Amino acid sequence: MLIPSEHASAMSLLSPLAVRERTRDIYKAGLRGELEHFAVFPGRLAETADYVIDTMRRNYPTLEIPFHARWRHFHAGGRDLWAELDARAGWTGPLARGRAAYDLAIVSVLLDAGAGASWRYEDAATGEVLFRSEGLGVASLRMFESGAFSADPQLPCRVDSARLASLTADDIAAAFQVSQDNPLLGLDGRAALLRRLGEVTLANPGVFAAKDSARPGGLFDYLCAHGSGGHLPAASILQALLVHLGPIWPSRITLGDLPLGDCWRHPAVKRDDATDGLTPFHKLSQWMAYSLIEPLQWAGLEVRDIDGLTGLPEYRNGGLFLDADVLELRRPFDADAPHEPGSPLVVEWRALTVALLDETAILIREKLGLDAVKLPLAKVLEGGTWSAGRRIAREKREGGAPPLSIVSDGTVF
Repeated sequence: MLIPSEHASAMSLLSPLAVRERTRDIYKAGLRGELEHFAVFPGRLAETADYVIDTMRRNYPTLEIPFHARWRHFHAGGRDLWAELDARAGWTGPLARGRAAYDLAIVSVLLDAGAGASWRYEDAATGEVLFRSEGLGVASLRMFESGAFSADPQLPCRVDSARLASLTADDIAAAFQVSQDNPLLGLDGRAALLRRLGEVTLANPGVFAAKDSARPGGLFDYLCAHGSGGHLPAASILQALLVHLGPIWPSRITLGDLPLGDCWRHPAVKRDDATDGLTPFHKLSQWMAYSLIEPLQWAGLEVRDIDGLTGLPEYRNGGLFLDADVLELRRPFDADAPHEPGSPLVVEWRALTVALLDETAILIREKLGLDAVKLPLAKVLEGGTWSAGRRIAREKREGGAPPLSIVSDGTVF
């Protein structure tokens, strides 16, 4: 019997299939009552699905729901700010447009970890005051269109790797209106992440500089070249992100000299190899993968098997299940203390969230008489569970804070 190398074992964790399988291991342990931190009540999921459906109909009365992606957050004052930028940019062709869209989406997603309850962004062009993901999205788009990521003043709407490599926390603070009275969580972590993005993309010209100078948007050309017969599985987008951008993440767990990124330990995950106990989530990478689908579609490439990606284990989706009492803390006082992302409690919560999103999507499709093609998980998330998590948080707590507090360094949530 061949024993897989540590590198091969590590590579097996860089996929949405590994996320789904290993989070289900923790979910099954929860159903058996074996988890230390959470009790699971699947009988309450039907009512939760009804709540999500009501939220979906409020947001999208015709159920014509777009994908859960960063593009939804480039809106303010009733205006689609990406569409406005796109219309005036004067791209030289669909490939140039695709590279620019990837530049923006990748950088914006990396800036999208939790902002904290106090931060806000005042958008001068629309007069809107925006918070959390919407504020971070619009702030990042304004930073992009201002030329802050470009090395060429004549071409502002691009992200150059060399410019990213020299980016500072002060650069982001200025663009995101950060001050003592307007603090942004994880500012240094966000800046460090973008610098590493610049360094990693500069060091890999075969992927990121095949058709232009080094830029994150070079991944658009790479994925177009790897499409087969005019189509590409969504999981291939995530794998490319995990393999080629994996080194940007802080080194938490490394296996076979491969950094595993958003991957943590939990005793309910049993394996007979070096991956024993390891549970990957790849939340920001999957959020990025969802956000990179549409530019490929705009360029005429068909992205298939979108449900190959998993639900996103973040505080709105996870908060939905806690606030709807599908999950209950075994020790209620745990809700009063902040928790590190790698703590067993948070790993349990995130794993249960991924599995419960799959279960909820099945129930929602059954209730609406739709299949996974017409209502993929990406639309359930957008319609959907993320909005329902925010809605129920506002009903439960003034200000809509999540039910658990996570210590954020700007690179996980």
